[in-house]
Amino acid sequence: MKNNSLVSISDYSVDDIWQILEYAKYFENNPRPDLIPNKVVASLFFEPSTRTRLSFETAIQRLGGRVIGFTDAGTSSVSKGETLKDTILTVANYTDLIVMRHPIEGSARFASEVSPIPIINAGDGANQHPTQTLLDLYSIYKTQGKLNNLNIVMVGDLKYGRTVHSLVHALTDFNPTFHFVAHNLLSIPNEYKLLLKEKNIDFYEYQNFDKVIDFADIIYMTRVQKERFSDLIEYEKTKDAYQLRKNMLKNTKPNLKIMHPLPRVNEISIDVDDTTQAYYFQQAKNGVYTRQAIITKVLDLKI
Repeated sequence: MKNNSLVSISDYSVDDIWQILEYAKYFENNPRPDLIPNKVVASLFFEPSTRTRLSFETAIQRLGGRVIGFTDAGTSSVSKGETLKDTILTVANYTDLIVMRHPIEGSARFASEVSPIPIINAGDGANQHPTQTLLDLYSIYKTQGKLNNLNIVMVGDLKYGRTVHSLVHALTDFNPTFHFVAHNLLSIPNEYKLLLKEKNIDFYEYQNFDKVIDFADIIYMTRVQKERFSDLIEYEKTKDAYQLRKNMLKNTKPNLKIMHPLPRVNEISIDVDDTTQAYYFQQAKNGVYTRQAIITKVLDLKI
């Protein structure tokens, strides 16, 4: 990838992924090594974000760097009609690295092709979210002690969920068995089914959530994303399709962890929060360590 940019999880090999996980483990135990005291990082969020933006900014500051940017494109020259190309080329004059979230699929790839400095994709529409994938892999590895041969249950918005798409792609190198639970309007796209078939990865599709809970190693919940729907009638049909509640966990495996990229709406009941299976807030915390690792790798630094 040009300029060490991270646009898609496919930009990283299995060895790259393991390097990120090792770096993340290091940063979890060494939070402030001040590796980038002379670096300025641009945080360009054309779309709302809480965890991704704040964890990136925390990661940058813990590494000793400085952050500039915007959290609302309406406060930038984009509101005056400036193109993405012009924004990227301008910001690249002031910074060493750009972290970007954008609502249009393919925007991060385009930015990486025109930028003279590295781009980290913090989410481009319903396409990819590779940094979330890497923190998810770190979370799975921490809780399971391995990445190989796990039963992964994915629930909710599998059609528009960029976190799901990236994680499915990444896990194909680790021989999982996937169990996809979704309303037929939100099923996993065919391109990912074809990928799994090409790699001889077993997967199953369900509309009944109860059938898959008890043998899961990881349950990956997602919210139904209203902002991805052009037809609000379809959204109303699917928004309450699945909800995980505490009483559904009584026969689960002892190693089960429940993950969620957040924010949640009502797909995980709050009575799950105090169970040993709940891991989504620790998962979010792992984002700081993982993004420190990603920044270190993208800038080709040594720890």
